[in-house]
Amino acid sequence: MAGSTFGERLKMTTFGESHGVSVGVIVEGVTPGVELDEAYIQVQMDRRKPGQSSVTTPRKEYDKIRILSGVFEGRTTGTPLCIMLDNTDMIPSAYDDLKAMFRPGHADFTYEKKYGIRDYRGSGRASGRETAARVAAGAVARKLLERRGVSVLAYTTEIGGIRCETFDADAIDRNIVRACDAQAAVRMIEQVERLAAEGDSCGGIVECRIGGVEAGLGEPVFDKLDAELAKAMLSVGAIKGIEFGAGFQAASMRGSEHNDQMDAGGFLTNHAGGIVGGISTGSDIVFRVAVKPTSSISTAQRTVDADGREREISTIGRHDPCICPRIVPVIEAMACMVIEDHYKRQTALLD
Repeated sequence: MAGSTFGERLKMTTFGESHGVSVGVIVEGVTPGVELDEAYIQVQMDRRKPGQSSVTTPRKEYDKIRILSGVFEGRTTGTPLCIMLDNTDMIPSAYDDLKAMFRPGHADFTYEKKYGIRDYRGSGRASGRETAARVAAGAVARKLLERRGVSVLAYTTEIGGIRCETFDADAIDRNIVRACDAQAAVRMIEQVERLAAEGDSCGGIVECRIGGVEAGLGEPVFDKLDAELAKAMLSVGAIKGIEFGAGFQAASMRGSEHNDQMDAGGFLTNHAGGIVGGISTGSDIVFRVAVKPTSSISTAQRTVDADGREREISTIGRHDPCICPRIVPVIEAMACMVIEDHYKRQTALLD
């Protein structure tokens, strides 16, 4: 299966299915001699794992990782680093009644058309379960970025039409939707729980800020830093859009408004989101992603089966009524992978 490897100098290859034995990742290009242990990676895994609250799936996966290679006596060796997570709470029989039908919003139909076969157990490879492996790899990249003074922070800014009005970094991990506004978080939670009770779901917007990136990072033309970040984010199944800085608002701005003017101290604004010409400016890199509503809902919907017969389907099971809270660490992980990969490209360029 092509398309399971991401990155150039820092690469990750993920493997495994939602209801298979395990999922995992192989990370190549890791700097040798860096202190790393399972506990450090586990912090990020715990932020993503299911069963955290009333607005996440009740599936119980503890996501305890095992480092199988690439670390010796507490330090990275520079050889391929393999991380495994066993699946422990699989119920593949829950999909027996659905295996002949294509679930709306899922990759059932497209995988069938591409491969002529599909793993119907929770979408198999197309499941959000695959992102657990990304978070493990992203934690390794985060460790490398810490040595460079780079920080990566993502948070929810909108759920179900309810928007954050303020930004408080301390509030993000103190509410179950990981919103940057504690008061808005209360209304978001009520909205998600109400929709879940109705058998429906909702989407939202997650913003990410990357601080401490020096000016000059990124490759011109096809490997622009924002293009690489966009590819990383859109490779996450639930992401349907991305914007940087002022984003789509730029379409209604004048050049005199959107241009980030400068003085001796640097840029006066950051409408570009920290990237100009595909290369970092030294300002914070800021982007937002649109997260679609969870496709698995118990509300009856129209579909067809593998024989083309019209059917009615309801997806009854353990699903997140909103993906935003658990996608936050996934967004951070992918951002960490891109930024560290480009630092390694820059080093190679200067060498």
